[in-house]
Amino acid sequence: MRDSILSIALTGALALSASPVLAGWTLDPEHSAVTYVTIKSKDIAENNHFQEMRGSIDDTGQASVTLMLDSVETLVPIRNERMREILFDTADYKDAELKAKIDPKILETLAIGQMTRVAAEGHLSLHGEIQPLTLSMMVGRLDANTLMVASTEPLLIDASKFGLSDSVEKLREIAGLPSISEAVPVVFVVTFTQTPAAND
Repeated sequence: MRDSILSIALTGALALSASPVLAGWTLDPEHSAVTYVTIKSKDIAENNHFQEMRGSIDDTGQASVTLMLDSVETLVPIRNERMREILFDTADYKDAELKAKIDPKILETLAIGQMTRVAAEGHLSLHGEIQPLTLSMMVGRLDANTLMVASTEPLLIDASKFGLSDSVEKLREIAGLPSISEAVPVVFVVTFTQTPAAND
């Protein structure tokens, strides 16, 4: 019996040692989406999203998602132009970055097909300002090398905290609207892939 237990333990150890060493996680933009909602004239809501992004999760659980602000898509060309030039000022501010820390043990122990709720403290860098955020997320392992992270509650972004109030007001005037809300809900579903690290 003792020999059998020892044999099983050795077999497991050999299997682990033979497994490839994995690098950090890299965001897959083709299977990711970050969407925000603008609200104008008190109750007219419109979905907007970003077409280009990049991101990663390193071995310590530090996650980052960078949005290319020039890639904003509102489904209206003139509105896209106004968002780039007036609101985001992409000539000077090319991107926005969301960072959060996830317990790396969660990622290490998550089984294929398993999902778990995660709360993480993070911050958003936008228009030269940085504001803290608390993220409520669902993390799931889709397969051995694919991880999904999705918001379970919208991130509520206050444009005034990023120095964007004047820009929002300018957009309101140009569009001839009675109001544009400075509170912007943001939701996301992003996937990350993991590949074997290169051998030294």
